[in-house]
Amino acid sequence: MVSRLGRGLEALFQENDIESVELIDKIQEGEVVSEINISELRPNPYQPRKHFDNEKLEELSISIEEHGILQPIIVKKDIKGYIIIAGERRFRASQLAKIETIPAIVREYSDELMMQHALIENLQREDLNPIEEAKSYRLIMQKMDLTQEKFSQKIGKSRAYIANMMRLLNLPEFITDAVEAKEISTGHAKILAGIKDEELVLKFAMIVKEKQISVRDLEELVKEYEIPKQAKKKEQSTVNTHIKSLESKLKSYFGTKVNIKDKNGKGQVVINYLSNEDLNRVLEVLGIEL
Repeated sequence: MVSRLGRGLEALFQENDIESVELIDKIQEGEVVSEINISELRPNPYQPRKHFDNEKLEELSISIEEHGILQPIIVKKDIKGYIIIAGERRFRASQLAKIETIPAIVREYSDELMMQHALIENLQREDLNPIEEAKSYRLIMQKMDLTQEKFSQKIGKSRAYIANMMRLLNLPEFITDAVEAKEISTGHAKILAGIKDEELVLKFAMIVKEKQISVRDLEELVKEYEIPKQAKKKEQSTVNTHIKSLESKLKSYFGTKVNIKDKNGKGQVVINYLSNEDLNRVLEVLGIEL
């Protein structure tokens, strides 16, 4: 059954008369299956899926060695050979099996249709990890000039869901790599994406990886850090308000700008003057005679 997300994407692309995922691999009337040398094939450059399960690929390669490829892949001819539209797993497994040729159907596709097929196929089948999914969303929005709000309406996802997925792309590469490798979960990543201090993000990420703490435990750790930080910020805000008030009073008294530099109760009072005459006037106010 096609997911709601898949139906939303097909509606998004319907003006291009795109095939559903169920029809991509089917042989159409008049099409011919050709044997194409594997060395002439390359992946779809718009393919959002970058990580393939090695164990499952190995299983598929063994099946291909024993039974051959039962379903031809779909490709597009280009000046360098052929681009894979559908069937990259079969292609990779065939490489592992060291097979020289692979059955394929050659079709005509524009770059936009290549992108659409790759995105719909992977998102419907839920093959993408969270980082790949987020990159897919970004690619669609860029290519089709859509805001997050418009895109969320098109595919039937909430605006908050899209925004949270996109925030994952702002994480350091070390963390996005860990998410793709399933060393850090999407839940952990979403919490880390809400922390502005990059050093803290990396620190918490290492704790998640090394101690395998739960999402809930990570939330508590972040709160433990945030509460004293907020209290300190509030205290600093109170101090700043007091200092501004003093500066204002001193400015009125001396008739010139006064700056108070305070750090932990120690600092400087700087009285500004514009000329020697202005300095003498300030000194007279202080009761100092030269």
